[in-house]
Amino acid sequence: MARHPLHSLCPYFAMFPEGFVERHVLAFTKPGDVVFDPFCGRGTTVFQSLLMHRPAAGMDINPVAACVAGSKADPPSLIDVLERVETLEKAFALRRKIRDMPSPFFSRCFHHETLQQIIFLRERLAWKTDKVDRFVAALTLGALHGESHKSKLYLSNRMPRTISTKPDYSVRWWDERGLHPPARDTFAVIRELARFRFKAGPAALVGTVRMGDSRSASHRFKKLNGQVKLVVTSPPYLDVTDYAEDQWLRLWFLGGENEPIRRRFKDDRLTNKATYWQFLSQVWHGIAPLLAPKSRVVVRIGGRIPRDELDSGLQASFTQGMEDKKVRLVVAPITSEIKGRQTNNFRPGAAASVEHDFVFSVR
Repeated sequence: MARHPLHSLCPYFAMFPEGFVERHVLAFTKPGDVVFDPFCGRGTTVFQSLLMHRPAAGMDINPVAACVAGSKADPPSLIDVLERVETLEKAFALRRKIRDMPSPFFSRCFHHETLQQIIFLRERLAWKTDKVDRFVAALTLGALHGESHKSKLYLSNRMPRTISTKPDYSVRWWDERGLHPPARDTFAVIRELARFRFKAGPAALVGTVRMGDSRSASHRFKKLNGQVKLVVTSPPYLDVTDYAEDQWLRLWFLGGENEPIRRRFKDDRLTNKATYWQFLSQVWHGIAPLLAPKSRVVVRIGGRIPRDELDSGLQASFTQGMEDKKVRLVVAPITSEIKGRQTNNFRPGAAASVEHDFVFSVR
């Protein structure tokens, strides 16, 4: 089966493939069963489950994840998107004030006119409250930075497509190579991307994605209490990446600060093992009321924890977090090597080496 174009709406660091979700959805659910992801990232679990006729929901504390995953789970029509882009383009043409660049980095990252368009969209898109604007914002996030020497659909100077490198590092890297930002028409890029993303129809079902801390999942998704048959998720790995810091440019576009903010979400990059396991136990406690009898929880996890410690640590976190339920490992964990991450072209050696898949039953 051909890959649905919405899966690649926006590149995201540490994302798992839809085949990983599909395999477990087929193994542990039937059509109509509810699937949930408390660390939904760019929404692969939610969207793939919806494509397979399973109601699905997800949660993430990162606005970039909430915007992208929400756009996949509940997309508008192509006509609505194109009409909105046309309206925005006409309004931009009539603008009176030339907007100042947020900092010197931005003039090196984007062509002047491209930056004006991006800032205009940043100010105008009501992505938190309007699903058409949310989809336009998600399209822009996917195009905001990337390997623009290879594709005309990236707006920035050359940069990884999965993370936004830091301002000083980026400028130094561009200077060493004599690189300059391309002149790109942001509205034309969004239109082209929209037509591509809608080449295949949306999922038959509509899902729900909410922005917030997964420890409050049972309160934010009260209608799902006792309904979730399968959880497929990948929590932040111990001491690997700070998602907010690495997504700082996309966060800026969604209304955030003009520079990277370390530990904006304090649980993104935990470095202490005891604190890490405590955090996961609190998340399992937060989702426990959502789980149906005889449910399954699939966890992909990696980072700087030896395999034997992962086995015992995960089991202990479930036992502590779901104290009124019986949780046990039902499938032998699978370990796989991580190869070819695109960020290695810009930051050699940045990728974690292996990750592990665990399947637990919950009764």
